[in-house]
Amino acid sequence: MRQRILVSALGVGALAVAGLTVQAVSASGADAATPYTAGKHAARVCSAATAKHTASCNALKLVNPDGFTPATSTPPSTGLTPTGLRDAYKLNGLSAGGRTVAIVDAYGYPNLERDLGVYRSQFGLSACTTANGCLKVINQTGGTSLPRFNAGWAGEQALDVDAVSAAAPDAKIVVVQANSASFADLGTAVQTAAKQAGVVAISNSYGGGDASDATYGAYYNHPGIAVTASTGDNGYQGGSYPASSSYTTAVGGTSLVAASNSRGWSETVWSGAGSGCSTYNTALPGAASFSTGCSKRAMADVSAAADPGKGGMAIYYPTSKTASTWAQFGGTSEAAPIIAAVYALSGNTSGYANSFPYAHPGSLFDVTSGSNGSCPTSQWCNARTGWDGPTGLGTPNGAGAF
Repeated sequence: MRQRILVSALGVGALAVAGLTVQAVSASGADAATPYTAGKHAARVCSAATAKHTASCNALKLVNPDGFTPATSTPPSTGLTPTGLRDAYKLNGLSAGGRTVAIVDAYGYPNLERDLGVYRSQFGLSACTTANGCLKVINQTGGTSLPRFNAGWAGEQALDVDAVSAAAPDAKIVVVQANSASFADLGTAVQTAAKQAGVVAISNSYGGGDASDATYGAYYNHPGIAVTASTGDNGYQGGSYPASSSYTTAVGGTSLVAASNSRGWSETVWSGAGSGCSTYNTALPGAASFSTGCSKRAMADVSAAADPGKGGMAIYYPTSKTASTWAQFGGTSEAAPIIAAVYALSGNTSGYANSFPYAHPGSLFDVTSGSNGSCPTSQWCNARTGWDGPTGLGTPNGAGAF
């Protein structure tokens, strides 16, 4: 069955890929008092990037057939919860030990702390506030004068902090807000994130076209810190930076559903998960024996839940500068912070962290079915045993591969 995705008119071209039927809706179709129906679909949260070397966030949210997300005081019953996420990836009993996950996104989100508090309280997680030292929000140079509000990117930030909270409830969180979605501003924010005390992982839930590490790699080159990046929500399309950087862990996406098997869950390729080969950057040494078919950097390395309808998280997010509500979010923007949180749970981020999964593939759930489009080399877009483009080596089975 082809998946129908509702996006703003700006995003139609970007999502018109194999396996995705796209219908345009008004970008102004915000929250309305229209009830959810059985015909929910996914809508892009951020506008598509229109300039070269500018990124878009990779978050999608479920909307009703009219393109609306109705305001609600309770989480959607179909959304993935912290309990479900930790069970699916066998993270129960693991601790971040006070380690910090940094989140890099563009623009401001004035009510981030308030909304994170609502999410964590709803699911019985301990408070994570600026007052108790768990949460820190800074601008791209480390200051406290924060960028202007942008509703789409603020929704992305809500997904990121909620995903880290769900996967690693005792991790500390630093949010670094870039002035814009340019590669230069986002990269500057990553450098600032790497300088923050206690940071062991940096999540980047955004991407643009393929780009060269010779130009932008210094932003993401931080040995000793796991730098994760979403591969994108457009299916097989080739490289997407910074996931196509040789310095990051490229995170693809799956459809995750409860199942009556020994694990209790089943995963297949999410048809929107990005994959491809960089035309610029060096292949990862650890990938050499996994038959990627790419002469240069192949993505993804690993993956996690990303399908908005099958494994999408229930999150509390802003609909305006002052108002927030519950919705169900997915996209590879969900997967990247989950993997960053698992690195924090492992505590093992010495050297280049993207090498660890290749050394321990047996500690991952291999995803062996599904496709994200058409491609000239089968494993770039079709799941198989071992490495494949949409899901990499697989999804977390505890933290042993990280």
